[in-house]
Amino acid sequence: MNRFFDELGDRLAQAARARGTVIEAPRLEPAVAQELLELAGVTAHTHERRFAPLACFLAGAAAERLRAAGGGAGPEEVAALIRQVREEIERSTAASQ
Repeated sequence: MNRFFDELGDRLAQAARARGTVIEAPRLEPAVAQELLELAGVTAHTHERRFAPLACFLAGAAAERLRAAGGGAGPEEVAALIRQVREEIERSTAASQ
């Protein structure tokens, strides 16, 4: 994605190692990053602004649970999952206005 996020992924993996667990450094794919930014924007405009990072965290947790359950967890599948939920939020917000 970019250097900042690559380094952040490396730091997260190092922090896990310091706690006795080896994990692969997480990487942020461009399609997923775009959908996360869209989700954050919708969340910030339809709910409290401070909820945006937490919404993205939950999306990441859902993506990992999808992978662990044996579902498709490639970048395209994760982006589609996030897009589906974002669009549902947008529709429900538009309907209530």
